[in-house]
Amino acid sequence: MTAWRKIVALTTGVMITVGLAACGTANGDGTGNAEGGRLAVVASINQWGSVAADLGGDHVTVTNIMTKTNVEAHDYEPTSRDVAAFGKAAVAIVNGADYDAWASKAAASTKATLVDAADVAGVKDGDNPHVWFSAKVRNAAADAITAAYRKADPSNDAEYERLNKAWHDKEDALESKIKDASATTKGRSYAATESVAWYLADDLGMTDATPTGYAQASANESEPTPADIKDFQDALADGGIAMLVVNTQESNSTTDQITEAAKRANVPIVELTEQMPAEYGNLLDWMNALVDQFDRA
Repeated sequence: MTAWRKIVALTTGVMITVGLAACGTANGDGTGNAEGGRLAVVASINQWGSVAADLGGDHVTVTNIMTKTNVEAHDYEPTSRDVAAFGKAAVAIVNGADYDAWASKAAASTKATLVDAADVAGVKDGDNPHVWFSAKVRNAAADAITAAYRKADPSNDAEYERLNKAWHDKEDALESKIKDASATTKGRSYAATESVAWYLADDLGMTDATPTGYAQASANESEPTPADIKDFQDALADGGIAMLVVNTQESNSTTDQITEAAKRANVPIVELTEQMPAEYGNLLDWMNALVDQFDRA
């Protein structure tokens, strides 16, 4: 059963519950309140949820649907509790770009103000959906979240503006770090087992040298051919790739072969995941750590 079909089935089962919850937590203009009068906010993935929490402070309660690194959003199957969370929210935050379509569709059927991180930055379906790695998207999404908070809770407008500025100060520091790191990384070739960190590598001025056949297979979520795998291994052995980026969340026998080829060729490897690991408190802390990894590799 597809994720969206499961949402439909689950929604039928929890419709009355969600409807009552929405009525019980909605104020006159249709926004939801969590316990203590805070705005109820739901985010499809934890990296955007961390941004939502930083921007809302004590005025919001954020529920993250996906928090673990052992499954990606494409494959996630929502539960009845997930569906109910969207029904109770004042603000719903999704990644967009067809990365978490199940969440976009669930949120669209509620009264929640929807923030689509990809869409507010002009990233469309079919583009690389891993947009939290992009400085441009992070900035646009943060401002859209703040605008949603101000609309839902105008009495705390000044506080939301203060938190927005504090967040941007940290993002500016990250971008300064990226600029400094690009003195080392600019023009450096890399290849990736999956194009998860493409935006970050681009911000660092790096050149994507992933063999075309393999890259196309990965983008289409299909299996690379034996010839594609050999081309990748040969490129690593020939010195045409200076760094390998591995998405450990999607490890399989193919990525293992490529990783082993990189090790034999002494090509530095940067390992990362799609979902934000639990050891990081927020998205910007995670991005800072990844910039360090790219810079050192």
